[in-house]
Amino acid sequence: MNRLAQETSPYLLQHAHNPVDWYAWRPEAFERAKAEQKPILVSIGYSTCHWCHVMERESFEQEAVAALMNEHFINIKVDREERPDVDAVYMEACQLLTGSGGWPLNCFLTPDGKPFYAGTYYPPKPAFNRPSWTQLLQHLANIWANQRDTAIHQAERLLGNIQRNDAVFIQIPHAESPVTPDPAALFQRISQQFDREDGGFGGAPKFPSSMAIQWLLHWHYFSGNQDALEHALFSLEKMARGGIYDQIGGGFARYATDQAWLIPHFEKMLYDNALLVSVLSEAHQYTVSHLPAGASSQWSEIIEQTLAYIEREMTHPDGGFYAAQDADSEGVEGKFYVWDKSEIDTILGADAALFCDFYGVTDHGNWEEKNILWRPFSYQDFAASQRMPVDELKAILHTCGEKLLQVRSKRIWPGLDHKILLDWNALMVSAYAAAFSALGKESYRQAAVKNLDYLGRHLRNPDGTWRHSVSQESAFLDDYAFLIAAWIDVHQITFDPVYLDLARDGITYVLDHFMDPETGLFFNTDVQQVDIVFRKKNLYDNATPSGNSTMVHNLQRLGLLLDQPEWRERAQKMLAAMRETVEKYPRSFERWALAMLNETYPMHEIGIVGDNALEKALQIQKGFLPNKVLAGSALPTEDQPLLKGKSGAEDALIYVCRDFACQKPVLSIDAFWNLVNSQ
Repeated sequence: MNRLAQETSPYLLQHAHNPVDWYAWRPEAFERAKAEQKPILVSIGYSTCHWCHVMERESFEQEAVAALMNEHFINIKVDREERPDVDAVYMEACQLLTGSGGWPLNCFLTPDGKPFYAGTYYPPKPAFNRPSWTQLLQHLANIWANQRDTAIHQAERLLGNIQRNDAVFIQIPHAESPVTPDPAALFQRISQQFDREDGGFGGAPKFPSSMAIQWLLHWHYFSGNQDALEHALFSLEKMARGGIYDQIGGGFARYATDQAWLIPHFEKMLYDNALLVSVLSEAHQYTVSHLPAGASSQWSEIIEQTLAYIEREMTHPDGGFYAAQDADSEGVEGKFYVWDKSEIDTILGADAALFCDFYGVTDHGNWEEKNILWRPFSYQDFAASQRMPVDELKAILHTCGEKLLQVRSKRIWPGLDHKILLDWNALMVSAYAAAFSALGKESYRQAAVKNLDYLGRHLRNPDGTWRHSVSQESAFLDDYAFLIAAWIDVHQITFDPVYLDLARDGITYVLDHFMDPETGLFFNTDVQQVDIVFRKKNLYDNATPSGNSTMVHNLQRLGLLLDQPEWRERAQKMLAAMRETVEKYPRSFERWALAMLNETYPMHEIGIVGDNALEKALQIQKGFLPNKVLAGSALPTEDQPLLKGKSGAEDALIYVCRDFACQKPVLSIDAFWNLVNSQ
């Protein structure tokens, strides 16, 4: 066992038995490197990373390889999910040096932490146009021993490039500069990447791109653009029917390796499912608003199945949410999820033929002689082909799925990364709040509140600051940004003022401790955190939204809810600084683009006062109105700006303000929608 046996991260614990003399990211590793004047090897990954497992088996578990690493380097293992700030700096170094990145990320540093070489996976023998891992180690050890000045010069130059790149997307705006680009022009750029055959964007590998889909839904609402709506709903449907979605267990895999969403990379991440539940909830709200009376939305089923999966497999008994599930079980990718047709025939008996036809199951399989369940047909088309009612078909498939799920649960499970991360948990809180707004299931509201309580008990420091995880004392920008958003979202479904107070304090802390006074944007790390070589800014909306773009939304919404015009002005300045970049690259800055729509189409400020204020608010939230903030109270109050001076009644009055003008209050939900739709 090595030092990693003392850590709590599942990824670090996976390496605790390696013969490599691993350190965690601790001061003592750098102190030893400086004392012995040895270079540092930082190896970064995460517990559900397939190629991280491969490189561990091939190299880090081998005595001879470990001896070479221990002789020439100070070796540090980093869980990228616990230290995204460390990963961000060295991933950029890798991308600058090699033109690409990924995990495992292996970066070689000077004793003071500056990178001079980086790469990803290296095989045990030369292959794939890459040297072997031992060849690379020997080469870099020789460079350090005999050409150290070259390595140090490379490190200084590389760090300088990283620092310059951090500002490349930021334009300090002039006073007369517009805040936002033309959203129609953004749509044209985004639509050029539509995959009109299989949904989503681009080719393989294919990621869910939930934020881009959300932007399309919002743009359709504001513009009436039918192409935007159709592609958003088409993309969600293709994903929900594909192998990327777990057809019997619920939940989405991280991405599909093919263009048609059939073959997933089987790991499941908390953040993907949170973001997809949020956008599916909006798709449901839009759909029910445009369906005939009595008709149902197809999205409610996917939302409910996905959250059932989260509750069943990804939730701590006290309410926290786990980080991820591995793609591998028994060392084989996807083994837990795939099926032989003969196995299904045995389990389902007389219903097997119907089930197999519906889910595309064949004797020869659709992936490595196994079957990934998917839905080549819609329920309606398949039911028609079988001359049976849709409800009867769904009932049979549900019963069959339950039987298979029971059998699957007896297999050897994929590894569970049981870390509870503040930022990803906050995203899931927002997802539960969105699902509650859309479907009205009380258990969803309770899950959101329970998780916020859990986070407060376990990840809040005595001084009121927050932790990223149990083992990482300092929270990052994403933690605060997503948590503030979650507080706002839960306030909107409870009207509990404590969440507004928490959100106010959170924004104040971020402004005081994360803001770059030169650009007006935010660093990834607190000013008090000093164990990294460079404070970066996270601007891209990647697999998760950036903390900066999320802070724009927070400043916009709380600026209205708490009547803080300076916060709204701060949001506008941030958007103006990113306008040209978003205009050029909207698919890389999707949540920025969403925030820009809130400036182009100002938010509805909705106040509801009266005995049934919360009931009416929840009725409003079941409809699709993307640009709104809500405040409500059973009694008139002067404590909340949106309710100040507004009277109530036994049957609550609904007030709507927008663009510095308020309309006459209305009583009924229909009258509210008529008022909103006329503006």
